[in-house]
Amino acid sequence: MATASQSLIEVRHLRKRYGRVVALDDVSFDVRAGEVLGLIGPNGAGKTTLFECMAGVLPCDGGSVRSVKTPAMFYVPDSITPWPAQPLQWALEFSAGFLAQSGEDRADEVVAALDLRPLLDTRLGALSKGQRKRALLAIGLMTPAPVLLIDEPFDGLDLRQTRTVAALLRGYAAGGRTLFLSIHQISDAARVCDRFVLIGGGRIRGTGTLEELSATSGAPADLEEVFLALT
Repeated sequence: MATASQSLIEVRHLRKRYGRVVALDDVSFDVRAGEVLGLIGPNGAGKTTLFECMAGVLPCDGGSVRSVKTPAMFYVPDSITPWPAQPLQWALEFSAGFLAQSGEDRADEVVAALDLRPLLDTRLGALSKGQRKRALLAIGLMTPAPVLLIDEPFDGLDLRQTRTVAALLRGYAAGGRTLFLSIHQISDAARVCDRFVLIGGGRIRGTGTLEELSATSGAPADLEEVFLALT
């Protein structure tokens, strides 16, 4: 388990508003080297807004996102279809070329691990939700960025695919990647994450391991019970 001294990204007092709606309110936490960190919260809690502010897709209204030793982040959003008219093979080759040698080295590995070979000639716009999710994950995992922000990595996947992707992500973390995952299904989060950031109403409700959050909340060491107690 990573220690506090190994923080790669420091989020401090982050704020974001949409008119009168406060999406993020004084959000602070750290992302540590080599961990799988889970962002957990109800619908509308601010999870996607937080990722988009961290990735620079959205400007924040206050606070800071500081990368320690300037590690690069790569953001894998949810529910997008890049290059919808192009076949998956083209998208992967374009991404590998854009990412230079590192992407080429990882392409065959992620295609095999995510069972994408039968889909290589299919247009991205014709892929199902789960197929498109696996395609986006492949592009993200091909990047050399040491930190990946992945919004809903298991959305659209069946049970077998979810377990395969969870094991794949754990393997990448064991190899030195740092993963920050926004996860809707609490059972999936409990299976794959080392630590958790609980968010509700745009505010951080708790951070830490399951044991630490259980001690803070007074709830049993069960992520669902802790989630309900703190959010």
